[in-house]
Amino acid sequence: MVEDNASNPSFARWWRQVLFVPLLHSKWLTTESKARLTDGVTRAERGHRGEVFLIVENHLPIQEAYRMNCRERAIDLFSEYRVWDTEENTGVLIYVNICERKLEIVADRGISAHVSPTVWNAMCEKAVSGIATQKTEESLAELLDEVGQVLRQYYHLERDPEGNELSDTVVFLK
Repeated sequence: MVEDNASNPSFARWWRQVLFVPLLHSKWLTTESKARLTDGVTRAERGHRGEVFLIVENHLPIQEAYRMNCRERAIDLFSEYRVWDTEENTGVLIYVNICERKLEIVADRGISAHVSPTVWNAMCEKAVSGIATQKTEESLAELLDEVGQVLRQYYHLERDPEGNELSDTVVFLK
């Protein structure tokens, strides 16, 4: 979800990260669900020149949680995983923070020139609604499909190129 980049320091956010117990919240993320989501990323990348990257994180890093919100974390990971480093600047990062119950989409400047923040926000809100009803994997799979459709709309290819600029494997940060 696109929000103000300026994060306010927050003890409440920091405490949520400290007290978060991953075992109670990440049961849905099994080896099988990771494989299905990885397949979802692969399907989302068919038929266009864009790249989709999915990161699921239990909580913000404790040492940064006081000052950093989920949007800032997503932007940091966008850089760290080099999602910005695609040939046509068409990388899209989907970041899920389980503790904060937040989902962020960070799109590179190539695709951002075509897609307004309200479209990304609507996608995020729909997925977050599904996650709230305990349909996390299904909601993320649907979101991946929607992102793929948007990329096909602006960067359509008749035939997929050989290779992949970014890995399709879902990244899970504990």
